[in-house]
Amino acid sequence: MDFRFLGKIMPNQATEAFELRPYAPADEDAAIALWQATWQRAYPAIDFAARVPWWRERWRNELTRNAAIVVAEQSGELVGFVTIDTGGYLDQLVVGPAHWGGDIANALMNEAKRLSPGGITLLVNTDNARAIRFYARNGFAHAGDDVNPTSGRPVKKMAWEP
Repeated sequence: MDFRFLGKIMPNQATEAFELRPYAPADEDAAIALWQATWQRAYPAIDFAARVPWWRERWRNELTRNAAIVVAEQSGELVGFVTIDTGGYLDQLVVGPAHWGGDIANALMNEAKRLSPGGITLLVNTDNARAIRFYARNGFAHAGDDVNPTSGRPVKKMAWEP
């Protein structure tokens, strides 16, 4: 899998190319740094730097072992990634804040749908209105409410069925 995409990166920028490709172990540090920066931007009151050791362990021991991971790269820089396991659970869709509002998230979502054609489920924080709108635009419907066992935050379960 090696794709090139032309897409709008930011509303006021020209169209630029980005590439989707499978995750490689050499991407670990960049993926973890992107996760931290993105979540820190979304939730500035939470210290995500303090969560990096937990996240690195989870990344190595759960996600890289149990999920397909596709990364988005632009000019040699990792700018997004999506994780989807064989059961169709999308654990993470991360796009760097500089690329919010562009086509990278849509391309990653389309790749997740391609990898899980039978359907996808995910959990999203109920106070993350931006993400909820994104998932709704991509065909996801509200499928229940829950609480994140790690953070204790209320979450919505969302599902996409082809």
